[in-house]
Amino acid sequence: MGDWGDAQIPATAGTGVSEHRRVVVIGAGFAGIGLGIRLLQEGIDDFVVLEKAAEVGGTWEANTYPGIQCDIPSHLYSLSFMPNPGWSRTFSEGAEIWDYLRRCAREGGVTPHLRLGCEVLAAEWDEAEQRWVIETSKGPLSASVLIAATGGLSEPAIPDIPGLGSFGGALFHSARWDHEQEIRGKRVAVVGTGASAIQIVPQLQPEAEKLFVFQRTPPWVMPHRDRPIGRIERRLYQRFPLAQRLSRGWSYLLRESIVPALVGNPDRLKRLERIGRNHLRRQVPDPELRARLEPSYRLGCKRILPSNEWYPALQKPNVELISGGVSEFRREGPVGADGSLREVDVVVMATGFNVAHPEFGRRLKGPEGTLGETYESEGAQAYLGAAAAGFPNLFTLAGPNTGLGHTSIIYMIESQLNYVLDALRLIEQRKIGRFEVRTEVQRAYNTDLQRRLSGAVWESGGCANWYLDEHGRNVVIWPRQTWSFRSLTRRFDPSSYLLEPAVSATVSSTDATKASTSSASVSQEHISRTVPASSQT
Repeated sequence: MGDWGDAQIPATAGTGVSEHRRVVVIGAGFAGIGLGIRLLQEGIDDFVVLEKAAEVGGTWEANTYPGIQCDIPSHLYSLSFMPNPGWSRTFSEGAEIWDYLRRCAREGGVTPHLRLGCEVLAAEWDEAEQRWVIETSKGPLSASVLIAATGGLSEPAIPDIPGLGSFGGALFHSARWDHEQEIRGKRVAVVGTGASAIQIVPQLQPEAEKLFVFQRTPPWVMPHRDRPIGRIERRLYQRFPLAQRLSRGWSYLLRESIVPALVGNPDRLKRLERIGRNHLRRQVPDPELRARLEPSYRLGCKRILPSNEWYPALQKPNVELISGGVSEFRREGPVGADGSLREVDVVVMATGFNVAHPEFGRRLKGPEGTLGETYESEGAQAYLGAAAAGFPNLFTLAGPNTGLGHTSIIYMIESQLNYVLDALRLIEQRKIGRFEVRTEVQRAYNTDLQRRLSGAVWESGGCANWYLDEHGRNVVIWPRQTWSFRSLTRRFDPSSYLLEPAVSATVSSTDATKASTSSASVSQEHISRTVPASSQT
């Protein structure tokens, strides 16, 4: 698949950009590193991976808070084509996952293609040149295909709480942990009781003089099955890779088994809810505190959280649970819903991420506006979570409605990698210069998604969650078994796209510059000759 791209369109033609790449990938987390490895496996080496941080890792580079740990089993939360027989725990801690990703980049050959500390400031589609022109903090370049692998958990969300800017102490988000800030002997407030908070609070409790935990809605907390993986077991996985694949497969099947309950019949979740309530009852003997910690909504409506340390930490003498969340901030500290002030030195905002309207979308400008503007007016949506109408030659990885409430997002990412690679094969074979998903295809796909979601626990479970945007539209969750998504993305489907031939494919190489300025005049007759009838615009 070697020469498609630069050979067809002169790198400098009309753009003033001296560097052109066949593929530019934004983000070096699981999706970006995984795609880089797969591109090299396909024989494609004309690509770069742009990463604004100083290291690869994405979420696992940015999140370094105390106690960070994945809530998906280690064998499942890893790339299938880069197995790691050496996981030290059944549920890996953050530092180990970060180290795994750095090793994947090295051993997978992606490191020479990385540009670290390189932030994408803007990217705009050039219709005449059939390419994306990208401005970065290290200079401009262009791409025939742009792939946004920025993920959904990359932009911290801080609620617009009155008086937040007036707080006089240290304040930071859990995803931007301030390791210079001393916790020992301090009065600390943690705002939020989600996935990050239940890991952070047990770590801060022994250090803080006083720890205030502001809870708006109690989470469903389940017993954690984490354990160390012994040396003999690790050797077994190393010597017999099939054993690790079987462990991965078993974890996958167990988690897929709850999807029918989440989607079609929430009453089937009662058995799991009993496990959660028994866990709460065993760990919290005080009936008053237990009542404040018991969820009033169906399990699964919010993210299900595993922990054996959360409930015990809340019962320590130096910890106070404040129900109702934060109503405002004053210079001295946060004010609870009951109007009482807690004077603190440090505030940790464990308040999640901006998923529905990521700021990065405003940096991607198509022919008729930015991706962010499209998300705001129509809601975040895409076809297969990967292609958005109005944005040619762009793929998103882990895009809208690829999130999961039960298993590993990496399975979804790998499915999209298959789809993107098959698209690149077809683009080369047919000399396609411009591709864009059809509006009617995207609309029909998302109408079906929302129909399937309408009766699911994420919308009918009686909670307010971050899966829904301001219009009540679920823009995060995939509402079926993940193997169905794998089936849909197994091959690129050209009939779902508007396809146009590469501008320079219609002329000799010596006249390519002239052709690149007149792509709009390429005749339908020529398109008909270049693209099979099933794929024509």
